[in-house]
Amino acid sequence: MSTQALPPFQIELNGEPHTIADDARLSALVQRLKLRKGRIAIEINRAVIAKSEWESRLLHPGDRVEIVNFVGGG
Repeated sequence: MSTQALPPFQIELNGEPHTIADDARLSALVQRLKLRKGRIAIEINRAVIAKSEWESRLLHPGDRVEIVNFVGGG
């Protein structure tokens, strides 16, 4: 699959501005942030995105992305 390169644009990532400057796929954002795929959940514009959709889901200017990292404990 080819990358989805677009001109740089802004999203909101966990309440903060974040620039997407290259591959706009959600999976690319996870990779750039060096997150462990098995331990996070992602919501875009208040909709939970299934892990099976991360590779094909494109981010768009103004998207509100929330990433929740699961932490074990007890």
